[in-house]
Amino acid sequence: MFSVTVKNHFMIAHSFKGEVFGPAQGLHGATYEVETEYLRPALDGDGLVIDMGLAHKVLAEALAPLNYKNLDELEEFRGKNTTTEFLAHYLQGWIARNVSGFFRGELKVTLRESHVAWASYLGPV
Repeated sequence: MFSVTVKNHFMIAHSFKGEVFGPAQGLHGATYEVETEYLRPALDGDGLVIDMGLAHKVLAEALAPLNYKNLDELEEFRGKNTTTEFLAHYLQGWIARNVSGFFRGELKVTLRESHVAWASYLGPV
């Protein structure tokens, strides 16, 4: 299996509902490092998994509407706990829809909260 990974980061504010979240129920900030890993069993006709420039561009476009935003105020997230896991799934879906014209395979999105905690979602494109 071949893979290509590109990275970026974004900063958000949000809060969670539910006692399980303890102090994170209050408004707090997070800076996420995001990795998108594209996987496929064979290279394309140009010898690529995906064009890295396009992968960087799509990742930046996915993050732009979220960066420096309070996710609690965005309509698409109203009433949702925007956990790291939730955001990994959300971004994987957004990116998958926007690369499907030039990439077929698997896409894994990993959000790193810190050097000791992260979450991922892997799905098809």
